[in-house]
Amino acid sequence: MSPGASDGSSVVVPRNFRLLEELERGEKGIGDGTVSYGMEDGDDILMRSWTGTIIGPHHSAHEGRIYQLRLFCDMDYPEKPPSVWFRSRINMTCINPHSGAVEPKKFGILANWQRRFTMEDILVELKREMAAPHNRKLPQPPEGTFF
Repeated sequence: MSPGASDGSSVVVPRNFRLLEELERGEKGIGDGTVSYGMEDGDDILMRSWTGTIIGPHHSAHEGRIYQLRLFCDMDYPEKPPSVWFRSRINMTCINPHSGAVEPKKFGILANWQRRFTMEDILVELKREMAAPHNRKLPQPPEGTFF
């Protein structure tokens, strides 16, 4: 069995191909269009710096707000999760209130990272977390403020 493979038929996709697949998917638009992502700098040949956008979910304190994020995929991605920060100020239980960092120990998908997870999964899960009962009604900083 090859290293990293879970069974004899699995093929581990190299990091660059995986990121190219994610870039292509991000550029085409995702699901309902309320989350998106792409490269921060098209000249970044290592494909490490990414941006993300989440439109806040309905029936929450986040409704109608547009949140900007930064994702950093180090050279060990996708074996290890990217680092994720909100650029837009937000009040959520899994976000460091001073830096905007998504705290892995407080955010399930990062705490229990698996190679098959993607940046899209992270953004969708963050949007779901915004709508969760413990975050849905938290008072939010003024819209348009940044970390």
